[in-house]
Amino acid sequence: MSAECQLFGTLGCHLCEVAEGVLMPFVEHGLLVELVDIAESEALFETYGLRIPVLRRVDTGAELDWPFDDADQVAAFLR
Repeated sequence: MSAECQLFGTLGCHLCEVAEGVLMPFVEHGLLVELVDIAESEALFETYGLRIPVLRRVDTGAELDWPFDDADQVAAFLR
């Protein structure tokens, strides 16, 4: 798997921690995930503040909003 994604979230976000856990098996198989803390940017906070966690593909810009707690849903998004 050669996809690269960004996971938008913030520290102390329980759902963001759950999302990281869902993504871990994909990371173990080659998915690159950059964790982006939306608290570090006013623009990101305005865009994602009510939506986190959000998984974004770097190559296409496609976004997958929570809940993506199903591995099949994440796999389909990465195809």
